Amino acid sequence: MVKERKFYDLLDVPEDASEADLKKAYRKKALRLHPDKGGDPELFKEVTHAYEILSDPQKRSIYDARGEAGLSESGGMGGMDPQDLFSQLFGGGGFFGGGGGPSRNQGPRKSKDLVHRVHVSLEDLYKGKTTKLALTRNVICPKCDGKGGKEGAMKQCASCQGRGARITLRQMGPMIQQMQTMCEDCSGTGETINFKDKCKTCNARKVVSEKKMLEVHIDKGMKGGQTITFAGESDQAPGVVPGDVVIVIEEKPHDRFKRQENNLITEVEIDLLTALGGGQFSIKHLDDRALLVNIPAGDVIKHDAVKVIQGQGMPSQRHHEMGDLYVKLGVVWPDHIDPDKIKLLERVLPPRNPVPKYPKNILVEDVELSDVDPREEKNLQDDEMDQDQDEPRVQCANQ
Repeated sequence: MVKERKFYDLLDVPEDASEADLKKAYRKKALRLHPDKGGDPELFKEVTHAYEILSDPQKRSIYDARGEAGLSESGGMGGMDPQDLFSQLFGGGGFFGGGGGPSRNQGPRKSKDLVHRVHVSLEDLYKGKTTKLALTRNVICPKCDGKGGKEGAMKQCASCQGRGARITLRQMGPMIQQMQTMCEDCSGTGETINFKDKCKTCNARKVVSEKKMLEVHIDKGMKGGQTITFAGESDQAPGVVPGDVVIVIEEKPHDRFKRQENNLITEVEIDLLTALGGGQFSIKHLDDRALLVNIPAGDVIKHDAVKVIQGQGMPSQRHHEMGDLYVKLGVVWPDHIDPDKIKLLERVLPPRNPVPKYPKNILVEDVELSDVDPREEKNLQDDEMDQDQDEPRVQCANQ
């Protein structure tokens, strides 16, 4: 005789699962399948029934030995309302199957929040911006005031008593099976209305679609991932508290700046003469300004040197205090120098490092440097990266 595993499969647990494992598995699946979360009412009921049986040691023993038939014969098929069991374990409840029965939640239900993502440039986060967002939501029908039709025309469904689902019993040999299906008379709403009494505006849906324009104020210094909440601007429904519209800020990548909290980082290339003898370079900022940066004569700038311009970073959100701008300087070397000008360089640059002298038994050969094939150079760079990945990483501590 093949051993039944249906209840264990519904909960996605092994047959030797502990009580804690069962509860954890049920919570995970029930929260996902709960009708108030848009889940499948039938599957929610089956999962809850499976947990009710397996969480009872006596019923679980009978099921393991004789399956559902054994439970039916011993009168241990359960039958607790899935919402009641769910509420006992985790609190809450709500409508089952979309019916019009009384809610088991403490206080009125709340509709789902509407979440919108707004992609914002670094310039807008630096200067601040107000943008408009158009959204479509459900609102209470103004014609019938959310009643669905004439006053008193909407009635509780007599077939399902407002539950939106019907219970049927079917006998299979010695076993009686209880099944729950959506009520066809009310289409799972728990209410019925005569066609002639329906509201012509909402067709008894009680709500209509409405377009709404929201002004979204993006404050200076906001960061990606932050949210702006418009309380109560989500979908409306009779007897339900409207949820919120939540705007999530998504920061666009920038071509010249990287952001690090309230600091900015940029890379600038300067010529060799400026690096050695001083000069100027400019940085176009995030607003209508350009920063003219002076390098005093005599200050030698090395390649990949990092300098800071204080107070030219991002503003903080609340007090708009400015962070710093870090500049990584790359020195661009000339491709060629006129040999006749080398003497001029020798007059201003430090002398060359002398070539070391070797013992007489060491043969010294004259060789020349040649350009590396670009493909070979790429292979060498790839090999270096692979070696670096094998070594432990060292991170700089925050200053």
